[in-house]
Amino acid sequence: MSLGEQIAKNLPYLRRYARALTGSQSTGDAFVRATLEAALADKDLKSSLEGGRVPLYRAFNKVWSSAYMEVAEEGGEVQSHEDAASDRLRAITPLNRQALLLTTLEDFSMQEAGEIMGIAPDEVEGLVQEAVQEIDRETSTSVLIIEDEPLISMQLEDLVTSLGHEICGTAATRTQAQQVIAEKTPGLVLADIQLADGSSGLDAVDDILAIGSVPVIFITAYPERLLTGDRPEPTYLVTKPFQEQTVRAAISQALFFGSSRPLG
Repeated sequence: MSLGEQIAKNLPYLRRYARALTGSQSTGDAFVRATLEAALADKDLKSSLEGGRVPLYRAFNKVWSSAYMEVAEEGGEVQSHEDAASDRLRAITPLNRQALLLTTLEDFSMQEAGEIMGIAPDEVEGLVQEAVQEIDRETSTSVLIIEDEPLISMQLEDLVTSLGHEICGTAATRTQAQQVIAEKTPGLVLADIQLADGSSGLDAVDDILAIGSVPVIFITAYPERLLTGDRPEPTYLVTKPFQEQTVRAAISQALFFGSSRPLG
């Protein structure tokens, strides 16, 4: 397999990570493009990508980290301490959340995550444990589940409530989702793409976003179809069949950025 083919194969999943990391499709995709541009301009970096997925993510991590540092240095000269701190939270995902996303959403081993982040595996494990503890302390919110498979819907309900959140409603169709949001606007939405009556979870979410900005996590068996970078696409994507820790990490990251739109 050529280098171009290797990168093309892994690129959708790097976009998934980048979007979750930054809380934005546009920002995440921009950093992915910057990584590819850096590789084209640097022969050593380009050749390092031949090792597959881990080197690609490691290259992305270097580009993302260095770009953040430049922004922070520029902004620090003119912003108040409070504004700078607020912008920092919006601009960067803490190391413990990076470790959690890499080992859950992207399913890397502790060793692989350590290679990507440039730290030891045991340090990655410690960061993951910190992130899990943070999740347990997060403020609760109300969650709407849009899912047409009853067993999956019940599994998500159990997971959401175990995290201390409440269920404001469940829906198997776009119409049912409209009925739920007519009574209460959720603080978070978990949505399947294909619904029971042939309607789309994307359309159901658009109905909600017409009312207000709500973080949304899409759960789908075909994530690569929504990770092209060619159009407005979801920020948070979880692949079916999913692991509970993956959904848990995605919920935490979506709530971390709070008001970020899931599309655009």
